[in-house]
Amino acid sequence: MTDSDTFGASAAGLPSRGVTVRVVLYPGEDGHVVAECPELPGCMSQGRDRSDALANIREAVEGWLDVEAASGTSRRTVEIVELAV
Repeated sequence: MTDSDTFGASAAGLPSRGVTVRVVLYPGEDGHVVAECPELPGCMSQGRDRSDALANIREAVEGWLDVEAASGTSRRTVEIVELAV
């Protein structure tokens, strides 16, 4: 695993669900790193640094997917595009 992304990597001791999602990282007002998953509405977290934020958003994504599975609904289709301005 490189420092640039976590594609194909799972946290130690945790099985992968085989789901890949995009995560947006940006600085929060309090100096923490905010992590947001635009493909899963409302799924976001934060951490003291990049590594902490990625670990926390992984946990948030797992929880989001658990709730989705328990409710019997499927996640919304989200279109992510790049826009030059």
